[in-house]
Amino acid sequence: MSLLEVNKLVTEFDTDEGVVRALDEVSFSIEPGDTLGIVGESGCGKSVTALSIMRLLPQPIGRIVSGEVLFKGQNLAGLAIPEMEAIRGNDIGMIFQEPMTALNPVHRIGKQLTEGLMLHQSLSAQQATVEAVKILDRVGIPSPDIRMGEYPHQLSGGMRQRVVIAIALVCKPALLIADEPTTALDVTIQAQILELIKDLQAEMGMSVIMITHDLGVIAETCNKVVVMYAGKVAESANVIDLFEHPAHPYTQGLLSSIPRLETPPKSRLPIIEGMVPGLRDLPPGCRFSNRCSHASNVCTQSVPQSQLVSENHTVSCTRWPQL
Repeated sequence: MSLLEVNKLVTEFDTDEGVVRALDEVSFSIEPGDTLGIVGESGCGKSVTALSIMRLLPQPIGRIVSGEVLFKGQNLAGLAIPEMEAIRGNDIGMIFQEPMTALNPVHRIGKQLTEGLMLHQSLSAQQATVEAVKILDRVGIPSPDIRMGEYPHQLSGGMRQRVVIAIALVCKPALLIADEPTTALDVTIQAQILELIKDLQAEMGMSVIMITHDLGVIAETCNKVVVMYAGKVAESANVIDLFEHPAHPYTQGLLSSIPRLETPPKSRLPIIEGMVPGLRDLPPGCRFSNRCSHASNVCTQSVPQSQLVSENHTVSCTRWPQL
């Protein structure tokens, strides 16, 4: 049984120009102990997917219209707010994209760490403090007892990210959602944060959803990959299958744009022409058709349906496998 199963999830937002569908029948699943990567350019719906799972969509403009988010067999999309609050932060933790906005600037680190333990696990303030110091030490924060009394602005970017990870993991969740956990960090700190997440995952036996635009991060950390484009799933596969046999032109374009050791000096990397379309200005048929070098008339006349490439490998492309 899957730990998390997302079935045909549809999320919409009210805007000044009308209703915008940010997620259009998104489906995927993750097994206990696995790492699922969600990849795509900015504006493809990666973070909205995470916020929909956590029921943290901005209110009152954002809402789940249809579909299911089954966590341990329970549909999170239909839970009342108090029931969801009991799961959020306890059974499902989330590392947010920007630690300075995820952390409350007017509360000390210790208060933000102990709050979840006291709320979800009914620990006393003293017991919660002991556990908070332990998790800070585990995520590599030096002098954790001293850091408990400091404010977010007193920490470096890398240390703030470690604190956000500590808050997400302090209740030992079954599922961790990491939304761009290494954004704005230098390469050395990025590697340390990714290694830390892998070590903690192995130690706690949790599942991880890794949201990123970096295919290098996907290759290094994930078992399965979901490629998203303009609010839909373009391709889904095991990580080895995806890198060795990409089936969707968008996935092929993403992979071909990665610098390689054999690339001649000063040569230009292949690029995907154009930009992700606005959700109110989507092209007819396939949403990638206006940027796809393989597009034909049939691509603009029909919406592609998910097809099975091989076991556990699906693609949504009208022209597959004739590419």
